[in-house]
Amino acid sequence: MSSLKTGPSTSAIDKRALSSQRTCRAVLLSMATLALATVVALAMLLVAFVTLFRARRFYQEVMTTWLGRVILWMWGVRLDIHQDKPFPTTQTIYISNHTSALDVLILIALGLPNTRFFIFGGTRKWLPLAVIGYLIGNFFTPPQTIRADRVRCFERAERILRRTGDSVYLSPEGVRITTGEIGPFNKGAFHLATNLRVPIVPLYINTPREIDPGKGFATLPGTVHVYVKPSISTRGWRLEDLEKNKEMVRELYLGFHNKHRRD
Repeated sequence: MSSLKTGPSTSAIDKRALSSQRTCRAVLLSMATLALATVVALAMLLVAFVTLFRARRFYQEVMTTWLGRVILWMWGVRLDIHQDKPFPTTQTIYISNHTSALDVLILIALGLPNTRFFIFGGTRKWLPLAVIGYLIGNFFTPPQTIRADRVRCFERAERILRRTGDSVYLSPEGVRITTGEIGPFNKGAFHLATNLRVPIVPLYINTPREIDPGKGFATLPGTVHVYVKPSISTRGWRLEDLEKNKEMVRELYLGFHNKHRRD
């Protein structure tokens, strides 16, 4: 008696079809995102020429913030921001956890006042991002394996921030952590905060696992919650206590993570 041969199950076919739809969506939206970023970069460059490159805050707080919000809308991502008071208008160091490329859009969409960003130097291969990054005063960081270049980058950033009084954002994790946990913290943000004697405002970004693209770009529609935590004073901090202060802040993030991932 011969056995019957069966084809792929209906569920397997449905999963492949769904995966294909998601891939097609991600490709189309990525192309639209790059096109929009290119248009905004050109418009920003034109405005920069007209303003003699002296309106950095307008490029960052108006044009770049608008770009971030529109791209999130295109991808179907809504921000739910939890904060008790407006962002500080005085010099501040902002930090956050970092799970995906989506975080960059979330952070620029927040419209943090007078804020520059540390961002991986590899993003400059995308010309629109390079143009926007230079015009809003980003600091492009070398890979963590090139320590001497990173030290020079942070020293230059400290000089600029001390001179301008601008705020700055950087991720203490340094890389995307896609395990669903809080990764190890680097010392850079805390070294900068100690030297500048400015407060740290922690941001906790809670992106649902089902929409988080991780190291890819296939973001699905959904709501991302951003929690703005109370500022941390650094007035009494000393460089000798760098490791202790770094771990103290990481412990706070472990608490944020345990609380909000269940919300």
